[in-house]
Amino acid sequence: MAVIGADADAVRGGERRPAVLPTTGSRRPLGASAVTLDGGLLAAWQERNRARTIPHAIASMTAAGNLDDLRAAVDGPGERPVPRYPFLDTDVYKTLEGIAYEVGRGAASPEMRAYLDEATDVLERVQADDGYIGSYVQRPGSDREPWSDLAWGHELYNLGHLIQAAVADSRQGGDGRLLAVARRFADAAVRAFGPGGRSEVCGHPEVEMALVELYRETGERAYLDLASAFVDRRGHGTVATRIFPAEYFQDAHPFREMPAVTGHAVRMAYLAAGATDVAVETGDAGLLAASVRLFDDAVRTRLYVTGGLGSRHSDEAIGDAYELPSERSYSETCAAIAVMQWAWRLFLATGEPRFLDTYETVLLNAYAVGLSADGAGFFYDNPLQRRPDHHAQSGAETEGELMRRPWFTCPCCPPNIVRWMSELQDHVAVQDGDDLVIAHPTACVIRTEAIDVRVTTAYPWDGSVRVEVLRASGAESGIVIRRPGWCRAATASVQGADRAATELDALGADRWIRATRAWAAGDALVVELDMPVRALGSHPHLDATRGTRAVARGPIVFAVEQEDADAPVDDLLLDPRDLAAARPVPLPLAAPW
Repeated sequence: MAVIGADADAVRGGERRPAVLPTTGSRRPLGASAVTLDGGLLAAWQERNRARTIPHAIASMTAAGNLDDLRAAVDGPGERPVPRYPFLDTDVYKTLEGIAYEVGRGAASPEMRAYLDEATDVLERVQADDGYIGSYVQRPGSDREPWSDLAWGHELYNLGHLIQAAVADSRQGGDGRLLAVARRFADAAVRAFGPGGRSEVCGHPEVEMALVELYRETGERAYLDLASAFVDRRGHGTVATRIFPAEYFQDAHPFREMPAVTGHAVRMAYLAAGATDVAVETGDAGLLAASVRLFDDAVRTRLYVTGGLGSRHSDEAIGDAYELPSERSYSETCAAIAVMQWAWRLFLATGEPRFLDTYETVLLNAYAVGLSADGAGFFYDNPLQRRPDHHAQSGAETEGELMRRPWFTCPCCPPNIVRWMSELQDHVAVQDGDDLVIAHPTACVIRTEAIDVRVTTAYPWDGSVRVEVLRASGAESGIVIRRPGWCRAATASVQGADRAATELDALGADRWIRATRAWAAGDALVVELDMPVRALGSHPHLDATRGTRAVARGPIVFAVEQEDADAPVDDLLLDPRDLAAARPVPLPLAAPW
C-alpha cells in the first residue's frame, strides 16, 4: 500500500490516521493516535455512540436484513422481498466506517468486530468478477444491469460509502481486506466512467470525496482523475428526469458557475465537499474559489440559525435566498453532516476560522438534535418549530411522527450519525507547521512530536479553556486556539510555575489566539471566552421569523420545549433586556444510556 497522505513508517508503526488527510497544504489533521477525547461533551457523545447507538444500528440492520440482501446475490433471495431502495447497502457501509474508528480508539466491542468481519466476508463473496457490488442489481431475477440507472440507482453513491468505510478501516489498522474490496469496485467505476468510458454522473453525489480519499490512501491517480471528471461533468442536464429537474441533481449549471447552492440539500453539500477535495489535490484555485463562494452564499442566505440546510420538504431541497420557514423547515440530519464535511475541508484548505464557526454551529445544534439522549431515537428532519395538532405543517401524517423514531424504512440518517460521532476526535486539532492549532476546544489530550497537552474545559457550557503542557521537546512551537465569531470579549495568558504570567492579544482581527515559545511541562495557555446570553434576530428579508428572536449562549441555540412548558410556547414573550440575568443550566449526558 502506498500511503501518500501520511508518513509510511508511522502508518506501519500503528498510527491511527484521520478521515480526511490532504496531501497538500500546511494543515495536517490529527487523528485518534494524537487526540483522545477525555471527559466533556464530545467524549460523552462518543461513549454513548459506542455503548448504545452502534449496537442499536447493528440490531436494526439485522432485523431489516441489510446483510441478507447482499447475501441474496450469491445465495438466492429465498423468501426475502426485493429491497425497497437501491441504496440500503450504504447503511452497512456507514456503520462499518463508525466501527472502524471505534477499533482505532481501542473501544470496539467483540460484537462490533464480529459485524465488521462478517460484513467483509459477505462483501468478498458477493463481489462480481469485475468488482461490482450492489444488492439491488445483483439479486437473482433482477432485470437491472450495472450502471443502468444513474439518476436513481445510487450505485456510485454506494461505492462512495464503501470506499469511506474501507479507508477508515485501513487508517485504523485494519487487515486490508475491506480496502481491497473497495478498490476492486472503484476500479470497475474507473473502467466504466474513466478515459474511454461513459461521460455521465451519478444522481446522488458522494463518490467524489470518497475517490479523492482513496487516491490519498493508495496513491492511485486514476481515482483522483475520476473524481475530478465527475465534478466537471456536472451541469449539463444528463441526470434530469421527467419529474425531477436538473437543479435537484445539481446538474443545471457547472459547479464552477453555480449562482447559488440549489436542489437536494444533501446532494449539494456532498458535491461541494468533493469538489473542495479535488481542488485541494489538483491545485485548482478556481474550483476552490467556487466552493468558498457557494459556501458563503449558503451561510448568508440559506442556512438556519442552527446550521440546518434545506428549507423544503418537497424534494428535501434548498429554497430560495432567505426562504427559511421555521415550521416547514426540513434540515435533514444527513444535510447537517454534509455541511460539516464541507466546512471542515474548507478550513483545511484555507485556514479561515469562519468555516470552523459554521462546523461548530451545525455540530452542536442541527446535528445534535438528530439523536435522542439515550442514543436510540432519531430525527430525519429537524424543523425549528413544532406545534401540537399542527403535525401536517411539518410534513407528518400523525402527531407521533413528530417524535424521534428508533429506525426508518429509509434509514440514511442513523448510520450517518454513527460514523460521524466515531470520528469526532479527527476534527479537534491540526498541526500547521510548528503550530498546534486547536480548532474545537473540548476536554482532551493531544500528543504530537513536539508537544503533548491536556485541554481542560467544560466548553460549550463554559468559555474557560486551559491548555496545559504535559511534555515538550524544548524547541519553539505555537499553541493556537480559535476565538469563535460569536465571542466579542476574551482574555488569554500564558502561565507557568517558573515564569510570570504573560498576557496575550485575544481579540485580534484574524480571531486566532497564539502563544509561541519554547514550552516546558507545567506551562499553560489559559483562555477565557465571554459567553453572554444573546437574543438573535433574523435578516429583514426573512419573512417567516420577522418579529421573533432565537436565544443563544456561546455556540448553542436554545429551545423552548413544549413538554416542559406550563403555557403554549407560541404565546411566550421575550424581553431581550432580561437576558442579562439569565443563567443557563447545562444538562450533561450521563450513563447508563
